[in-house]
Amino acid sequence: MASPDTITGYHAHVYYDAESKETAARLRAQIEDGFEIEMGRWHDHPVGPHPIGSYQVAFSPTLFGDIVPWLAMNHGRLTVFIHPLTGDVVREHTENALWLGREMEIDVSFLERIAAERSEKAGKE
Repeated sequence: MASPDTITGYHAHVYYDAESKETAARLRAQIEDGFEIEMGRWHDHPVGPHPIGSYQVAFSPTLFGDIVPWLAMNHGRLTVFIHPLTGDVVREHTENALWLGREMEIDVSFLERIAAERSEKAGKE
């Protein structure tokens, strides 16, 4: 069994497209006003393993019980993808992830390449 003690933080990725970007901007402003978080950049196109445009909300494990229920009640029609940070990039984005709204397909092959690169780098150290 994996221990929650390995979680160092969380990322919530708010997905949007051209039609929903204004809604995503309103949600972003509310998040910034209401929580001690670190906001990521806007990505109007898919980046990394994410299938559509998104921005990232990084938060500490102590905020999980506040921000995740708030997002559940306020994401509207936007999809929010939430995952822990544990050091296992594949598992974080697959087995350990949460979806608010419509589940989408994450590019797991992208994550597997990152994991392989990290493993190779660790082997050289």
